[in-house]
Amino acid sequence: MSENSPPASSQVRVFDGRAFLELLASMRFAIALLTIICIASVIGTVVKQHEAAVNYVNQFGPFWAELFLALKLNAVYSAWWFLLILAFLVTSTTLCLMRHVPKYLADLRNYKENIREKSLQAFHHKGQATLAETPQAAAQRMGAMLVGGGWKVKLQERDTAGGKGYMLAAKSGAANKIGYIAAHSAIVLICLGGLLDGDLIVRAQMWLGGKTPYAGGGRISDVPAEHRLSLNNPTFRGNLLVAEGTQAGTAILAQSDGVLLQDLPFSVELKKFIVEYYSTGMPKLFASDVVIHDRATGEQVEKRIEVNHPASYKGVEIYQSSFDDGGSSVKLRAVPFVAGGKPFEVQGVIGSSTELEQVGGAPGQQMSLEFTELRTINVENFAGQKTGGAGVDVRKVDLRSSIESRLGAGHKTATEKELRNIGPSIGYKLRDASGQAREYQNYMVPVDMEEGVPVFLLGVRESPSDPFRYLRVPADEQGSLDGFMRLRAALGDPAMLEEAVRRYARQAVPQERADLREALTQSALRAVSLFAGTPTADGKPNGGLQAISQFMESNVPEAERDRASEVLIRILNGVLFDLAQLSREKAGVKPLEPGEQTLSFMTQAVFSLSDAQYYPAPMAFMMEDFKQVQASVFQVARAPGKNVVYLGCLFLILGVFAMLYVRDRRLWIWLTPTEGGSQGQMALSTNRKMLDTDREFARLQEKLWAAPAAAAASQEPSA
Repeated sequence: MSENSPPASSQVRVFDGRAFLELLASMRFAIALLTIICIASVIGTVVKQHEAAVNYVNQFGPFWAELFLALKLNAVYSAWWFLLILAFLVTSTTLCLMRHVPKYLADLRNYKENIREKSLQAFHHKGQATLAETPQAAAQRMGAMLVGGGWKVKLQERDTAGGKGYMLAAKSGAANKIGYIAAHSAIVLICLGGLLDGDLIVRAQMWLGGKTPYAGGGRISDVPAEHRLSLNNPTFRGNLLVAEGTQAGTAILAQSDGVLLQDLPFSVELKKFIVEYYSTGMPKLFASDVVIHDRATGEQVEKRIEVNHPASYKGVEIYQSSFDDGGSSVKLRAVPFVAGGKPFEVQGVIGSSTELEQVGGAPGQQMSLEFTELRTINVENFAGQKTGGAGVDVRKVDLRSSIESRLGAGHKTATEKELRNIGPSIGYKLRDASGQAREYQNYMVPVDMEEGVPVFLLGVRESPSDPFRYLRVPADEQGSLDGFMRLRAALGDPAMLEEAVRRYARQAVPQERADLREALTQSALRAVSLFAGTPTADGKPNGGLQAISQFMESNVPEAERDRASEVLIRILNGVLFDLAQLSREKAGVKPLEPGEQTLSFMTQAVFSLSDAQYYPAPMAFMMEDFKQVQASVFQVARAPGKNVVYLGCLFLILGVFAMLYVRDRRLWIWLTPTEGGSQGQMALSTNRKMLDTDREFARLQEKLWAAPAAAAASQEPSA
């Protein structure tokens, strides 16, 4: 360091632009960017994109969800860092091309015929021979043979001490260099096409044009202009939902914090939606017969849109994406699960909601019924059913795990399949005044299972991430819930309960044993009262088979518990049977006939009565009628970069094929005159060393040195 130089701590590092360009144009930098893009693409494939924030919280937890949202992993392909990496990759690859393409193009035109003869001895593949021909004749003969073999040849004449010498320069496989250019150009084209068809232009309109996502609700026509993209938007990709008999002309572009609306130059009218199913219940075909209405000219064009067969109109592609409910109307009957509740009917449309007076709740307390889903086909796997006496506890039993795939068509452990369509189901939510909601799914018709009696399945779950848990309610001989609901109402009526107990005692004990009959009456009344239960002070249920089990554990010695439990359950079953008969008498329905069907009904009814006390709603809504309206979900896209990407893919295929399977080879033959003939030197250069190269060079020597009257050829051994 000189005396006049400043201290090291005060020196300022100057930005080296040339070094930065060298890094940007280097192959290692481009490969690093490609690696990051591949990792980001994997994340964008694994993590669902453009979901609601609450879905990420439910799936990953609050910490990771917040991190994912901060890094824009919920919208990878439109994230600023992903677009920036793509831009850097395009720049890096373009600089690589600008640096190397001129050299490669010049190399394609250059035969390198000016190489020195001494340099031929430095090549790996080299050989010598003495020829009987003159140098000129040998050069012309060899040149013709090489041209006939697909080589391009250039002949140079040189003066030597012994006379005229000839340098024969040949080349083959120039497509290898073109492959390099094509492959690297393909990367640029594909990235440019991705940028054109991605969110970059839409983002630019948001940054520079004042467009903002819309997070509210209401009619599409009422959304302000700052949330709409113009008809001249060069690129977009959004969804268009059209119900049967209606038309729509505004696409929805999902954003992480709302939606943007894209007005289309036409509207799509759905005349008919067609869907066909496999035996597994999966859609086999869904297609839409549509009419496209041109807004400018009024022209109407009929189209049929299927999966993988889109329609195109005015540069906009219309793809069949999926299907949804288009506003089906349903008629439901409320079945009360609380004492004193009265059944009633309610009608609604899927996607709407209605206010209800809460049954069994505080006066004036409201509940909101939200109609969420109508499914007309439910194909489930009933293989591997097992009979058993236990019912389904609605508090904790998952139907799929509890009854071993009987209602789980997608269960992975099932070894056999018995696929069955169990009919329509209605999905709804009950939301209380505080905004808390549970989701329910009830099947319209009873399902035949191995309990021996058809059962209605009433499903409930706390959140969308949880599986449905099902309460199974037996159907009566008419295939309805009325028999079970009459029995449940009678269980909550003290007078009917006491009458059923006394009727059971009269049948079980003769008249002359009045003391024993009274003891049995008290025991039976105690058992059925425990089973009926009364809610605790905090409103929790306190009955069912659980209450009887707790009573036995607290009051009966362990040694006598099994026998006492058997006797108590027998008494309970007898009283409940008489209670069922009494409820039918009061309703004017003929009594139950003894037999297997009645036994199966009462067995399932006991478990259902026990579990129904834990049903987390004051009522269940059963579907009585519906009118389905289908809707198609179309993806509409204006993608000017599509053809650019296709061209890039073609270049990539050709480029990779040329680089892998075409070898760039160069051959030099130096011929000098000697007494009675000429002396030849040969050398071969190739961009890849292969075993075939040794054999090819040997064949070339054998073919080219073999003149009509040639002397014995000698070849230097290759190292």
